Amino acid sequence: MNEETPRLGIDIGRVIIDGPAHPGGGDTAFFSGDEATMLATPEVPGAVETIARLVPRFGGQVWLVSKCGPRVQARTLRWLAAHDFHRRSGVDPARVRFCRARSDKRLHCLDLALTHFVDDHPEVHAAIRGTVAHQYFFGPQRPVPGYGRSTPTWADVERLVIATLPTAAPSSR
Repeated sequence: MNEETPRLGIDIGRVIIDGPAHPGGGDTAFFSGDEATMLATPEVPGAVETIARLVPRFGGQVWLVSKCGPRVQARTLRWLAAHDFHRRSGVDPARVRFCRARSDKRLHCLDLALTHFVDDHPEVHAAIRGTVAHQYFFGPQRPVPGYGRSTPTWADVERLVIATLPTAAPSSR
């Protein structure tokens, strides 16, 4: 595990994009609705604002890492663009990665030398265990294993992440 330069990975579905909260049908509206319905899927409360505060704390070393197929990947990219996510959050558009299996997130964590990861899925956390020092189980989780931290909200993520960071932000490479 690399503790030298803090680097953050963040899942997208149910962590940034709040599919279950869609007023027109939950996750199915994002996955199978028409373009307008998909784009109307809300953000998880506090996600973008919190990420915008974390990006400078990580010296810009922040990536989105999501598991999905090609169709949902394309929809996700359109959602991020339509919601002006990259400008609002400060996450570089080139720092979005996709994989086809949850366990493949481990490869991205290793490749990017991530030190922190926010995800809602226990299977992902099990797969990245031992590669990422600080794992944050987002949303309602019961129980959270000892190697992770429960973060029901973005305020919890921010508080717990900041507590692990050095006082000065690292320089961006």
